[in-house]
Amino acid sequence: MSKHTSMCPCGSNKPLIECCKPIHLDHSKAKHPEQLMRARYSAHVLGLVDFVVQTYHSSCEAEQHRDAIAESVHLTWLGLDVLNSEIAESGEGFVEFKAMYKEAGNEYILQERSRFLQQEKDSKLCWFYIDGEYPEPPTVEQTAPPAPVKKEKAVGRNDPCLCGSGKKYKKCCG
Repeated sequence: MSKHTSMCPCGSNKPLIECCKPIHLDHSKAKHPEQLMRARYSAHVLGLVDFVVQTYHSSCEAEQHRDAIAESVHLTWLGLDVLNSEIAESGEGFVEFKAMYKEAGNEYILQERSRFLQQEKDSKLCWFYIDGEYPEPPTVEQTAPPAPVKKEKAVGRNDPCLCGSGKKYKKCCG
């Protein structure tokens, strides 16, 4: 398959050139937060660090975290499942998703409810990623056997905070 007919990594079942590529070239083309979220996922798959950095809201100071962001684009991304997306009455956009990836031979699922805000950039209205929340872990009945203990990996800036707040580590205790 040529570059022009390759399917978009975001899982839309559309060719990349008709899906996320136009947004990678001009992120104001994302008219809904889900489009930007899918383009950000595709940017991770394709190694487009600049796009990921540029689509963070300015309050996130993503440029200061460029190295950590660059590390995340070098993971092996396995797929994206968008669970829900909406624009609230407040004007904020929300996208809940699961992104599957592989790191050091282990497979992981990142589930997040991302929040997006719109603001003007270069005289165009654009969506920007601001932050995300992680779902509460499911409660386990006391009769269930204890779960096997997994070796903990280092906490990344986009991982859920260890304090249990539901926020990303970078926005909480990081």
